[in-house]
Amino acid sequence: MSKLRADLAKIAAQVPAGARVLDVGCGEGDLMAVLQDDKQCDARGMEIDGEAVAEAVARGLSVVQGDANRDLADYPDGAFDVAVLSQTLQTAQRPDWLLDQLLRVGREAFVSFPNFAYWRMRLSLLTNGKMPVTRHLPVSWYATDNIHHLTVADFHDFLAERGVQVKGSWFFAAGREIGGANANWRAEHAVFRLSR
Repeated sequence: MSKLRADLAKIAAQVPAGARVLDVGCGEGDLMAVLQDDKQCDARGMEIDGEAVAEAVARGLSVVQGDANRDLADYPDGAFDVAVLSQTLQTAQRPDWLLDQLLRVGREAFVSFPNFAYWRMRLSLLTNGKMPVTRHLPVSWYATDNIHHLTVADFHDFLAERGVQVKGSWFFAAGREIGGANANWRAEHAVFRLSR
């Protein structure tokens, strides 16, 4: 597989060969390209950024410009085997609605997000008293697209409240996979595989 961000590489490894996949917030289509080339998946994408859409289409990928906050409602039930939402949930206007839509259009979903309880973020808040700027969250609070700051523990509670099953979870720090023990403070990112 070509070089992917750690969460995307984990998702790519877990998606079954030949699956019908919708990548929501697909960017320039890095995950889609790997799924198509290496796993013969029928990968489709939705992206809000017009320049990223143009780049993905220029790569020969099937991507439409759309806003997941409303346009997922246009897809039929069960249209995909897998729906992917990577590093986007925290930017959604209604994460609850978006998760429901992902699990409606896909038989299962992969969701990844930055963990705002990561120990380096906690330490930065404690010592500086300001919202952290990190390698993965590289802009100040006023310039970020993140409107919901969630943690691994928050996401577990959110899933339990909604009756969503966790089929797998993986945690990462400094681009490497770490175990799940104490992930709420040890993990920089999280990936969850979900179903109803």
